[in-house]
Amino acid sequence: MKVCIAGAGAIGSLLGARLAAAGNADVGVLARGDTLAGLREHGWRLHTQEGLIQLPARASDDMAELGIPDVLVIATKGPALSGMVKGLAPFIGPQTWILPAMNGVPWWFAQVLPALAGLPFDTVDPDGIIARHLPVERVIGTVVHASASVISPGQVRHNMGNGLVIGHPSGQSSHPLERIAELLTSAGFAVRQSENVCRDIWYKLWGNLTMNPVSALTGATGDLILADPLVRTFCSSAMEEAARIGRRLGLEIDETPEQRHSVTERLGAFKTSMLQDVEAGRALELDNIVTIVSQIGRHLGIATPNIDAIVGLTRLFGRVHGLYH
Repeated sequence: MKVCIAGAGAIGSLLGARLAAAGNADVGVLARGDTLAGLREHGWRLHTQEGLIQLPARASDDMAELGIPDVLVIATKGPALSGMVKGLAPFIGPQTWILPAMNGVPWWFAQVLPALAGLPFDTVDPDGIIARHLPVERVIGTVVHASASVISPGQVRHNMGNGLVIGHPSGQSSHPLERIAELLTSAGFAVRQSENVCRDIWYKLWGNLTMNPVSALTGATGDLILADPLVRTFCSSAMEEAARIGRRLGLEIDETPEQRHSVTERLGAFKTSMLQDVEAGRALELDNIVTIVSQIGRHLGIATPNIDAIVGLTRLFGRVHGLYH
């Protein structure tokens, strides 16, 4: 099976290095700048608890060199996707499956959830450019339950977790889905095939929409955020708003915010992806993770004062520090 990883940041490198090391796929990686240079010079470099995984990487900044894949893993940050889809589209063949291993609400939610009909998705898909170039019928919804961080361009550390959830937006199973699940399992991931991947995506978002921006604003790790009773209560209130939105969308969450906090507490002093972006001077993934949730709430007539506060504060922080347009 031919696999292309589009975006060699923390998660892209985690997936790419493990797939390449497993030896069951021809893995190429689309990268640019210093990351591309690092991959060409040193290959995949993934630091794990078991040691360093290092092996040659077939890396390019030109999809024409990589060819048409069977599986296209999109592991870029949300703000960057609209700028790269035109270059990806010609290399999505009739057999290509698209796995967006990304945070937040995906562009294709607007195409598969009836309650979102008529809602412009410009926040995550400016002018609908992503939907026009990445056909939803080729998408396999993907949720990554793993943490990794970039040490240097092309060099990544796997921090914790190895869970992957995959599923067709329709909920149907298929032979290609089974093959992709087997491929990812052979690379050491704990793969679960979901009959409702939209709900799985919303569940992960449910925690991220508070922990990510609050960590970005404060510089605090997860343990410190949840140890402050006022901040904890604020996060819970925002999560309750998101849960109400989820129910209206048919994406019911069967936990309370406190139950989710208890799970997050077990991760200890971890840095969220958004805090890592702030520290590295990268653009904030605010719109995919938080702003779109606020917009969906307004579309559905559900008040989101706490989520709105997160959007406003984080947006202002990002603009002041040059991390948000």
